[in-house]
Amino acid sequence: MRRHIYCVLMAGGSGTRFWPLSRRKKPKQLQNIASNKSMLRLTVERVLPLSSFDRLLVVTGADQAAEVRKQIPEIPSANLIAEPVPRNTAPCVGLAAIHALKKDPDAVMVVLPADHHIKPVSKFRTAISTAARRAIKGGLVTVGIRPTRPETGYGYLELKEKPGSGQKPVMVKRFVEKPDSATAKKYIRGGRHLWNAGIFVFTARKIMDELETHMPRLHTGLMEIADSIGTRLYNSTLEHVFPRLEAQSIDYGVMEKVDQNEIFTVPACFHWSDVGSFAALPEVARKDKAGNVVQGDALLLDTNESVVLARGGRLVAVLGLDDVVVVDAGDSVLVCPVSKAQKVKEAVGVLRKKGRTELL
Repeated sequence: MRRHIYCVLMAGGSGTRFWPLSRRKKPKQLQNIASNKSMLRLTVERVLPLSSFDRLLVVTGADQAAEVRKQIPEIPSANLIAEPVPRNTAPCVGLAAIHALKKDPDAVMVVLPADHHIKPVSKFRTAISTAARRAIKGGLVTVGIRPTRPETGYGYLELKEKPGSGQKPVMVKRFVEKPDSATAKKYIRGGRHLWNAGIFVFTARKIMDELETHMPRLHTGLMEIADSIGTRLYNSTLEHVFPRLEAQSIDYGVMEKVDQNEIFTVPACFHWSDVGSFAALPEVARKDKAGNVVQGDALLLDTNESVVLARGGRLVAVLGLDDVVVVDAGDSVLVCPVSKAQKVKEAVGVLRKKGRTELL
């Protein structure tokens, strides 16, 4: 089985909630956010025992391809797939699938974002191996996360039965959109809902069949690109066809429309975070005795439960403040309450409208 596993890393997001560190050419997944290695590199090291560099596919944006190549020099050039424009996850997964099928008609795809935090990796690998065995038998498999709180920022998987304590596959009844607080609390009490981590496992052939059924125009465009893979026409065909593909998520475009009997989830037994904003760093990075995450040349006095990242080459001093985010990127500084960290992307939108592209 293992020789047919292809790990597909989706590494093309913009990471606007991590501005001013995250920039167009070096977004969140390419930054050292929670350790001395980038999130992309940590993801690569997490999946490598499941496949080799020859079976590692990284899908990223054209603007980020050079930095991805720098961070993963071991990857074959043909395995670094650069999207001309962002088109959401359905085209991303489909593009990876046609490349995998060119290499191996029996390819089993493990599709995962490149910017998540997962520990311990041993349990992650066990879950993925279990999901791959289920995918080979048929169906589409997700990895679900047991909720630790009534989270309103994640989508959920509603299961047909309560999961056991292990990582045995369970059938999924339906995908559920982000709930309100009361509904999220109800999900926790019921015990039949898991967080949707956006990690998928299926054969390349199966996902292409489902794309043909549920997103036929996308499938037609992908097949046009597939015919050019390995030829001198590939780049021009990709540039011509890909921007015209339907921009849709794989969740909405395929997973939510597939017959219920074909969707399974492996309930994870590992800690998971999508590290969605600076507010998530205390979950994944080292903290001091006052609960602060501190990186770089920083001085904190009478400060608690804060995130202070001094990346600008100068001292950052924070005095008498609690629950704040302070990020010095050199050419710009962010200061906000931890509770408002999700709104950082709004600042990026304002800067874009004002034409401050040099800061993006």
